[in-house]
Amino acid sequence: MTVTRFAPSPNGPLHLGHAYAAIVGHDRAARDGGAFLLRIEDIDGARSRAELAEEFRADLRWLGLDFREVVPQAQRIVTYRAAADVLREQGLLYRCTCTRAEIIAAASRMGPDGPVYPGTCRHRVVDSHADAAWRLDVAGAIALTGPLDWTDENRGRQQARPDLFGDVVLWRKDAPASYHLAATLDDAADGVTVVTRGADLFVATHVHRLLQALLGLPVPVWHHHPVLVEADGRKLAKRRGSPALADRRRAGGDGPALAADLRAARFDTGISLSDTIDYQP
Repeated sequence: MTVTRFAPSPNGPLHLGHAYAAIVGHDRAARDGGAFLLRIEDIDGARSRAELAEEFRADLRWLGLDFREVVPQAQRIVTYRAAADVLREQGLLYRCTCTRAEIIAAASRMGPDGPVYPGTCRHRVVDSHADAAWRLDVAGAIALTGPLDWTDENRGRQQARPDLFGDVVLWRKDAPASYHLAATLDDAADGVTVVTRGADLFVATHVHRLLQALLGLPVPVWHHHPVLVEADGRKLAKRRGSPALADRRRAGGDGPALAADLRAARFDTGISLSDTIDYQP
């Protein structure tokens, strides 16, 4: 059975970009008579607001989307910790105390997330009491797994290139787990077979495929869809105050009609679709 998911973080209201992503996931599952899941990604510290989760549910129902809610991330931390322990026992995690400024100063190349961490802490002893993140030794991990690939429904077979990111953080200083670790584990636990998400996350899949191999997780198919962008080409974002679905809903807007417009790529003035992948190796 095809299983997809929509996994918003409750740190701001949903906007049209979220609506489009949810519709893509919902319709991809519905095409095969499958299941569409809602998962609340609520481990972002004080920024996560519980009251927004109920707004998300109301927004999806207003759009006319049927969904089944699964366990939120805040209730999965034990799972994340266990996975980190497995990687630690494999000798693939190390503590890092480097600041962003230090990384920028020492980096010799740019990656999908900005300056690539140069491995400063990989071979040095870090005080066990220091406030530190845990990074994945990507070169060591690749040596263990060998070459990997993955499939995107729109772009075909891809060779996994987690080396593009350098040694990514998997356990953060300010939250239990990084997006890479949490999302990968959650999708496996929820039985997701097709991961639908925006093209802006295309390159993150290289890291997720590596984690699946290291942790013995099932490998889904990915479906990276175009993202909604503003007139200047920037992706719609909560932090820039993109108009909220909840405001439209409370003003009496027609949710199913809006969903139909999004399916037909009829957008508000100044908004368009872009399938550009921001980073090209």
